[in-house]
Amino acid sequence: MTTTLGLPDTIQACLFDLDGVVTRTAVVHAAAWKETFDAFLRERDGEDFRPFDTADDYDEYVDGRPRADGVRTFLASRGIHLPEGRPDDPPDAPTVHGLGNRKNELLLEKIRTQGVEAYEGTLRYLEAVRARGLRTAIVSSSANTRDVLRSIDAEDLFEVRIDGVVAAERGLPGKPHPDTFLAAARDLGVEPSRAAVFEDALAGMDAGRAGHFGYVVGVDRVGQTDALYAHGADVVVKDLAELGGNE
Repeated sequence: MTTTLGLPDTIQACLFDLDGVVTRTAVVHAAAWKETFDAFLRERDGEDFRPFDTADDYDEYVDGRPRADGVRTFLASRGIHLPEGRPDDPPDAPTVHGLGNRKNELLLEKIRTQGVEAYEGTLRYLEAVRARGLRTAIVSSSANTRDVLRSIDAEDLFEVRIDGVVAAERGLPGKPHPDTFLAAARDLGVEPSRAAVFEDALAGMDAGRAGHFGYVVGVDRVGQTDALYAHGADVVVKDLAELGGNE
């Protein structure tokens, strides 16, 4: 049995990813990763380097993961190992953290120059969820989550924020591990079996499945419906407006 919001009637809380679910920033992230990795690979391998693919490489190795994990996972796919370095490494350091910091520097520049857009269907769905008395949390690997939410005037739509900053403070592993989503449910006082996860990343689907959440909604912005189902989605939509709450 489902409610008019497209969720089982046992669900008490909704846990939302940020990039690609609430905001149109996934494409900006992908562009920043490509610029970062292509410059690194070109310097390492010369002009015959194999570029970073903003579809396949981004979806498989980077999307939804903490920044350093994305660096490690993608480079491992190319048989490349870098020293870890330190979280405060400069962006030109040849380390995992240096490369990740270069990506974040490029991302923030793109956000400043291009701005951030919200998915209106998601904002309406969030309002409907809250009107029905369901609890809400934002769960993102991004360390810039609070600033992005403030930029679209959406910070007050979430009771709990578990992002890259909070995860680092609490020592929580990122997606595909379920720990950040589990922390959000715990902070809301809701059992995972009574919480729904909303994600567009394959790593987020894996996290939802691993955490045994009550419902996992895949949001397909880039044509990966089959992959989202394969990674654990209970339902896949192109926009949360399809679930209701837009009357």
